[in-house]
Amino acid sequence: MPLVFADLAVSLDGVATGHDQSREHPFGPHVGERLHTWMFEHAEENRAEVDAIVDAGAFIMGRNMFGADRGDWDLDWQGWWGPEPPYHGPVFVLAHRPRADLVMDGGTTFSFVTDGPVAALERARAAAGTRNISIAGGPSTIDAYLALGLLDELRLHVVPFTLGEGIRIFDNAPDVRLTPVSSRTTPHVTHLTWRAEAARP
Repeated sequence: MPLVFADLAVSLDGVATGHDQSREHPFGPHVGERLHTWMFEHAEENRAEVDAIVDAGAFIMGRNMFGADRGDWDLDWQGWWGPEPPYHGPVFVLAHRPRADLVMDGGTTFSFVTDGPVAALERARAAAGTRNISIAGGPSTIDAYLALGLLDELRLHVVPFTLGEGIRIFDNAPDVRLTPVSSRTTPHVTHLTWRAEAARP
């Protein structure tokens, strides 16, 4: 069966994003882009890990990863990534309010799922076929799949500094057991891969 995996950049103290998200500050003003310089400024040193993030047949993300809006949808907003997002496939966005599918250039289609993470995963599996599925983030969404025992592999990209405040991975996923699979260190980040021990449904 294809893997359900997640990639997440975190600080040494486990922070994956900040508070006070806005369109000007996707990760909050305190965090900024500091967690992701290894991807954008040092991509060649981390090419295998950068490429693996979008190597999936379907993706799932939380609403806050799609945009900073709260409440009703701003239908002019089409995500952080411009007209051609990097996913090039189906993306299922967990949401509380319905919205029509959003078809983007390059093969990405955002579909908005209002009946929970299990339903989103069922749709992603149907769309991905034999390919793997990525839980693209953010930390609260990944925690939800860990807590449900629906995540097979977790890849944490740990940057060498602390942030002191923000939203941390594992804050809402108690009693998660992980087995180390691999690690690799470059000058700007340590890549850790873990296999979840929870049983599939």
